[in-house]
Amino acid sequence: MLGLSETMQVECVWCLLLLMLLTGCAKPENSPAGEPATSALPITPLAFVDVAPDAGLGAFEHIDGSEDRFWFPEKMGAGGGFVDINGDGWHDVVLVGGGQLSPSGPADVRALWLFLNNKDGQFTDATEAWGLADVRAYGTGITAADYDNDGDQDVYLTTFGKNLLFRNEGTRFEEVGEAAGVALPAAWSSSALFFDADRDGHVDLYVPGYADWSLETDIDCHRSGGRPDYCPPATYPSAKSYFYHNNGDGTFSEETAQRGFADAPGKALAVAEWDFNRDGWSDVMVVNDGQPDLLYHNNGDGTFTERGTVSGIAFGEHGEARAGMGIDIGVVDSTRRPSVFVGNFSSEMVGVYRQMESGWFVDRAAASRIGGASLTTLAFGVLLFDADLDTDLDLYVANGHVYLDPLDGSAYRQPPHLFINQGNGTFKDMADTIGGVLTQPMLARGVASADYDRDGDVDLLVTENSGPVHLLRNDSQRGRVVRVRLSQPAHNPDALGAHVWAVVQGAEPQQRRVRTGSGYLSQSEQVLTFGLGTATHIDSLVVQWPDGQIDRFEGLPAEHEIHLRKGAGTVDQTPLPVRRLPATDS
Repeated sequence: MLGLSETMQVECVWCLLLLMLLTGCAKPENSPAGEPATSALPITPLAFVDVAPDAGLGAFEHIDGSEDRFWFPEKMGAGGGFVDINGDGWHDVVLVGGGQLSPSGPADVRALWLFLNNKDGQFTDATEAWGLADVRAYGTGITAADYDNDGDQDVYLTTFGKNLLFRNEGTRFEEVGEAAGVALPAAWSSSALFFDADRDGHVDLYVPGYADWSLETDIDCHRSGGRPDYCPPATYPSAKSYFYHNNGDGTFSEETAQRGFADAPGKALAVAEWDFNRDGWSDVMVVNDGQPDLLYHNNGDGTFTERGTVSGIAFGEHGEARAGMGIDIGVVDSTRRPSVFVGNFSSEMVGVYRQMESGWFVDRAAASRIGGASLTTLAFGVLLFDADLDTDLDLYVANGHVYLDPLDGSAYRQPPHLFINQGNGTFKDMADTIGGVLTQPMLARGVASADYDRDGDVDLLVTENSGPVHLLRNDSQRGRVVRVRLSQPAHNPDALGAHVWAVVQGAEPQQRRVRTGSGYLSQSEQVLTFGLGTATHIDSLVVQWPDGQIDRFEGLPAEHEIHLRKGAGTVDQTPLPVRRLPATDS
């Protein structure tokens, strides 16, 4: 483990990475003896199985509040995700139930559902036991983090109305949104993001606003043949987005204008965090529906400057604002620079923007071979993960239309995409080839990832609008893996904002960040997964902690989940179940 002085922290991280690349491919002294450190080979076949009903999630159904009136919020769906609620190391499932839009609509709808992980592939409905059964709100999305630094995960529910913050008391939740200062003003909020904007060790909260709609201002809209249908988003004004600064005492202060977020055009649906300029401070990317997308650059003090247009990422390739829904960010090729993936409307393609060294973003939708394949689908949740653990990131896209009879000829219910990275930043849609649940038409909205069964590979949770939830267990014939959990004492215990590089011999360096947000209305796990292909270990792993401190670890063995704690190094190494490798692995 290597520690650097504070004055060298930010400046030397990329120098250290270069040194690691030049020297890290040699077999470390503590690597497994007698085994070559070979790496990336094609890992096949891929397989995903929907086990939601058998796993105990079958009772859930999202309620959109419809009354045959085509209320505008009905079509946008709800999120969900994976959160380790009770801190046992096994990810539980939290789902947004929907709700009631008018007094005459569906009543007695649970706003939230909580299913605890039984550690055997099954879940138990613990909504009532944790004090959530009586919560009523028209929920949209969730995000989770330890906002009060007490060692457990708290849950924030965005809604069409007053947002709710559920403080984790260890065995129950207490709703403290108003007391904490993050409930009001009542509005239509979408995805949300916990992150430490000013690196003070207390995670802050960014809450995007979508549209200004109410029953009183609802407009009757019609489609082909005069049939009533949902209005397009441009029919209604935009809602404001808000930034809440964590005061460190369990409360937040609304500081949207002071921090540089006040001029957002609105209709925001998703938000993601990344350090785009590699200065050690979190930047924020916001995806808007029919408005320019936004890139907020952190000025190095927790204030932000919006640079979406000047960075080339605000608009589509023809200069148009697209109907952005979901977002994810990751390094997918040998440039070692992040690419931003944005789910857009049918006929608009999934957006793929790679950042260049200059900071400018280049549209690679066509070059990546994702654009053409996504022209006829409407993408909501987008999610990067290494499906087969062959060392590079793949892309899952959750699809489903919002109009009953789309005028562009696309389908209402749509199957997902699973774009497999060909190792060079180009992708091939393998959903039809894999078959099964990946060919099932859905009104999909959110998608989240976690290794819920702790067998080493990454599983998916997919929500549907006015429908069930799908738990896609990953049964692929996978490569080897190292899973890394980061923590730090006292402040920001989850290490949100940490950036991690992993070097595996024969493969491009992998980069991951510990973060909330991304996707669409949903929460993924914060444990980091590094696919190794057929390699037996990670040669070098470099952690840039949220405050800029850099640590280096060597010879991390495959098929383990490793807990790294700031200041303590390796806390524990838990073996993963033995899984069969491809026939090419001798």
